[in-house]
Amino acid sequence: MDPTQPAHDQAIPTITVHELKAMLDRGDDFELIDVREPDEHQRVCLPQARLIPLKDLPQHLDDLDPDKTQVVICRIGNRSAMAVAFLREQDFNALNLAGGINAWAKEIDPSLPVY
Repeated sequence: MDPTQPAHDQAIPTITVHELKAMLDRGDDFELIDVREPDEHQRVCLPQARLIPLKDLPQHLDDLDPDKTQVVICRIGNRSAMAVAFLREQDFNALNLAGGINAWAKEIDPSLPVY
């Protein structure tokens, strides 16, 4: 499967920005993966997020911990949904952040820019 192609006929497991905030506040052990491009990540990011652009994800599978949940973010949730579908096909427990970094900025941290 190509992570840059839309996933068809499969439900993409998601979490809300409020659920992600609770995970961060509790100190849950998970990986936060940002699949946007470097210029987007520089514009606005969550400091805990590790940047792995979507097109580079297949080359970084060995860098991910298969025993942890991966929460995947992008700008609004489309690219991260593709990444989650790809990761789940590789047997990772990946979740898509619904609404992406823009939802985080609107609902959790309004000091962050929306783009």
